[in-house]
This record gives sequence, C-alpha cells and structure tokens, in this order.
Amino acid sequence: MKFKLRNILAVALLVGGLTNAVAEQRYVGGDISLLPDYEAAGVQYRDRSGKIIPDLLPWLKEQGMNAMRVRLFVNPEAYTGSDKDPNAKQSLDYITPLCKRIKDTGLDLMLDFHYSDTWADPAKQWTPKAWENLSDEQLYEKIYEYTKASLQHLVDAGATPDFIQTGNEISYGMLWGNNTEPESSLKKTFMGNNANWDRFGKLLRQAIKACHEVCPDAKIVIHTERVAQHAVLSYFYDKMNQLDVDYDIIGLSYYPYFHGNLDVLKKALSELEKKFSGKEIMIVETGYPYKWEVPGTTHDVSKDYPYTEAGQDKFVADLVKTLHEYKDVDGLFWWWLEYNAYGAGLSNWYNAPLFDSTTGKATKALTTLCTFLDVTNSIDTFLPDSQEQGDGKWFDLSGHEIKAPTAKGIYIRNGRKIAL
Repeated sequence: MKFKLRNILAVALLVGGLTNAVAEQRYVGGDISLLPDYEAAGVQYRDRSGKIIPDLLPWLKEQGMNAMRVRLFVNPEAYTGSDKDPNAKQSLDYITPLCKRIKDTGLDLMLDFHYSDTWADPAKQWTPKAWENLSDEQLYEKIYEYTKASLQHLVDAGATPDFIQTGNEISYGMLWGNNTEPESSLKKTFMGNNANWDRFGKLLRQAIKACHEVCPDAKIVIHTERVAQHAVLSYFYDKMNQLDVDYDIIGLSYYPYFHGNLDVLKKALSELEKKFSGKEIMIVETGYPYKWEVPGTTHDVSKDYPYTEAGQDKFVADLVKTLHEYKDVDGLFWWWLEYNAYGAGLSNWYNAPLFDSTTGKATKALTTLCTFLDVTNSIDTFLPDSQEQGDGKWFDLSGHEIKAPTAKGIYIRNGRKIAL
C-alpha cells in the first residue's frame, strides 16, 4: 500500500514508541438532551450522502465524537400552560435511559444540573418551586441531598457521569428565588458586591460534596458565559478560589451571535490560562446557524460566516483552529446538536444544529467539529492514499488497516486522527 509522508517527525515518533503522542485527553461532542423526543417523533437523521442513520449515538461515535452532554431539571412538570417550554422537560426519569445509552455506546457523559424546574441561564436562575419556601440553611441541605440522590440514581442505572456541571451558566449565582419576587429580593451575585457570594459558595460546595461522594472519579465543571466581559469572567473564577470551591474545569458558553467574533474568545482564553493555570477549560456550549439568523442575535458576524452550510463549517474550522492554540482547552461541545425538524412536527425555532432540518442530512460542520481531537501539534503520521477519499476504513498509526479499534488510543479514519 502506498503512503504519503505528512511529516518527517512521524518517523522519529513511531520509532520512539509514540511516547509523545498525546499530552492529554480531549473531548468533543454535543448536548443531545432532546434526542428521545426526536426519535419518538420519527425524525430522520441522515448522513452526508442522504443515507438514513438507524441509531444516532453509535454513528456520532463513528464520526469521531467521544462525549455527550445532557441537562437535568428538578421538576419540569411544575411549569404549566404558557410558562411551560416543551423543550425543557428533562426530568431524572426522562434522562436516565438516554444517559445509559450514552455510556453503553462507549461515550463519556457530562451531566448538566440546572437546579431549576426550567431553563437556568444568566437571566434566570429560578429556585425550583418545591424549594421556594426553604431557608438558606435548608437549601444547603436540599442541594446536597438532591444532587446525591440524582447521581446515585444514575449510577445504579449504569449511567455514571464522567463530568458534572454543578449549575448552568451561573455567572450571577443560582437559586435566586422565584420570578414573582421584586428584583431587590433576588439573591444574585455581582462583580464588586459582596452580597450573596458566601451563600453561593456554600451551595456549590454542598453540591460538589455530593458529587465527590457518589462519583469520586467525575470531574467538576463550573459553567459561565461571560466570555465577552473579561473582567467579570476573571472576577468570577477568582471568587471560586476565595470561596474554596473545589472544581476541575472552567466551562464556557461561546456563541458568536451573542458574544462577538473569535477575538473575544481568544482574549478570554488567554486571560483564563494565565490566571488559572492548572484548570482545564472546555467550551461546553457553542453553535452557529447553517441557514437563517438565530432569533435574538446581537452580534452579526455573517460577513465572516454567512448563514449557509459553508459559513457554519468555516466558523467551526476557525473555532477548532483557535482552540488548538490553547494548551488547557480540552473540550468542545455543540449545543442542541440533535435538533432536526425533518419529518416531525417539533419545535422549529432553532437553526444552529449539525443537521439540516430541510433534508435531515448532517452538515459538513459536524465532521469538522470532530477535528478538535486531531493531535497535529503532538504527532503526525503516514496516511494511506485511500484515506484521502474518506473510505471509512480504520488504520493504526503505523498505517496498518484494522477491522475496528479494540482499545483506547489514536487511530486514522477518513484522513484524520481520532482519539478513542
């Protein structure tokens, strides 16, 4: 079989036993929290050629993804009528079979606690309705008990999380109170104001205590989204240190249509790596449209990234290239990856997934996203000519064809390196 020499460094590495192959594990995937609804509705997921994908999770793994994220609400049934969002339905019972499927597929699992009955983000961190009348002291105990019981339920079901977010986009705290209270009574945290920070720290420490007791090997993610407000972002993680919050990963949301171009992200990552050396960094939410502007867009970057499949792909390629510049960044997750209205009458407001809702086909960006796992800065190798055509065959790093990987390591498929 004829091979092309990609880099003369490959020879030294192969002879040396690949001792410098990978400095650390990387993770790529997406939030797929509504997948059971799409499947129940008969949505047709198709590959780039138009062939129907019979089971999405194994197919995503074949493309190179190695982790999935799932959100969890306390009691989404507490919201009814016009207040209820049908997409915010992920109770513990809802997610347990999905989480088990993720683990059974051989993918890592990131569990995203919202600590609310509905969407939690910087603008709304509403206390679950059943917890609203609890004192702070009672809330400290409740968040510990709830976190522990939820994790134990997943562990018992064979769905142990590998990463745990203790809160979703908690830049200004969490468990504020209810949405009928006056603003002045909500228990928010702000830069330069000491109010509620000790309370916030105690809530986080109690949640993390439960995580360590039930899932001692899981890594803890503290998730914020102030990438465009660098001073706020830095202040927040300084506070985490001051409050003795024991976590492993800085988790960030980055949406160019909300936060700005990649220069904004670069500055944030540079400052975080400098100030918080030793912490891993993951982009736990990102996305960009393939056809139309996302509702609520505040930053128009369509000149650089048109609202087309090619534009979406260019954004992903540039994002991956950017993230490869930062040694501490080891995770990249696409939000609502599985959204696909093709063949079903489900919600159609969001248009930044990795499947085209007019055809059901995977967008090109899905393949490009997986190149985040490429370890071109650590190792290169020989690629078979046939891999230039994407023939789907597997090869080890010495260029020998194998049926399929049987152990963790670095492999070649469709012209790129994949870490398993």
